[in-house]
Amino acid sequence: QVQLVESGGGLVQAGGSLRLSCAASGLTFSRYTMGWFRQAPGKEREFVAVLSGSGTRTLYANSGKGRFTITGDIAANTVALQMNSLKPEDTAVYTCAAGLGPGFPTTWRYWGQGTQVTVSS
Repeated sequence: QVQLVESGGGLVQAGGSLRLSCAASGLTFSRYTMGWFRQAPGKEREFVAVLSGSGTRTLYANSGKGRFTITGDIAANTVALQMNSLKPEDTAVYTCAAGLGPGFPTTWRYWGQGTQVTVSS
């Protein structure tokens, strides 16, 4: 069965960097759109970034533009989110998701359990 497992979260000071990784199993990475979402305490889940199955198209929320980069390793079935210049408002649980079909817009089908990112001031 399809499984998405995130890793790389932690506590970092403002201005620091973290690299999150999502390992996908039970699916062919190139046939799905992969994305990252986040949810802060008391807030709704929000979109962060998305990568097409081809690995050639990306889309970012305004919150991460210029600071976040989404990349994929097709052979390894992994997708990463490099986060630089982190701010306290980036504190959230970050979750990986897989959407049906390799392009976007997409319908999100599978979700990981999430990894905690905490940014101190």
